[in-house]
Amino acid sequence: MDLTIQENAGRNKIHPYKFAVWVGCGSILMMFASLTSAYVVRQAAGNWLEFQLPAIFKMSTLVILLSSATLHASFIAFKKEKEKQYKSLLVVTYLLAILFFVFQYQGWVALSESGVPFTLNPSGDFIYVISWFHAAHVVGGLAALTVALIHAFGLKFKTTPKRKIRFELTLTYWHFVDFLWVYLFIFLSFYR
Repeated sequence: MDLTIQENAGRNKIHPYKFAVWVGCGSILMMFASLTSAYVVRQAAGNWLEFQLPAIFKMSTLVILLSSATLHASFIAFKKEKEKQYKSLLVVTYLLAILFFVFQYQGWVALSESGVPFTLNPSGDFIYVISWFHAAHVVGGLAALTVALIHAFGLKFKTTPKRKIRFELTLTYWHFVDFLWVYLFIFLSFYR
């Protein structure tokens, strides 16, 4: 009986790498919560420029959501040992991630061209800083996706527990940065 309890306890534990990713995501979330809180406080102080976010940010939001869906579908294909589908969806996810980054850059250019350059007014500055910080975290996600692509195309296809965990970690982080952007986009679009 004692052995059964130990076995069940071992099964209920979270993998240490998963725990580390969740702790990292939690700390990133706290940073963005503090940035959006500072936005609200600074907005109440006055001297706040009113403007619309460039429409390209809507496109980047759709692209990052689509990338989350394709990565999730790739993970499902990986678990079902559908190698071709897994690899092709992984490539699509990577391309969508790059497209998101391109759209973000175009959004920053559009902001500047519409009369809201960086350091003109705190309202615009917050948008630049918040989206730049998020972009830095997307770069981390792109690095994880690059490693996933190297494993997908550089190693013989196998669905081992180690590879599954590695893919799950990438998936978790990517979903996190995707939904973090959705929150930020909604916040920046409607809290004006």
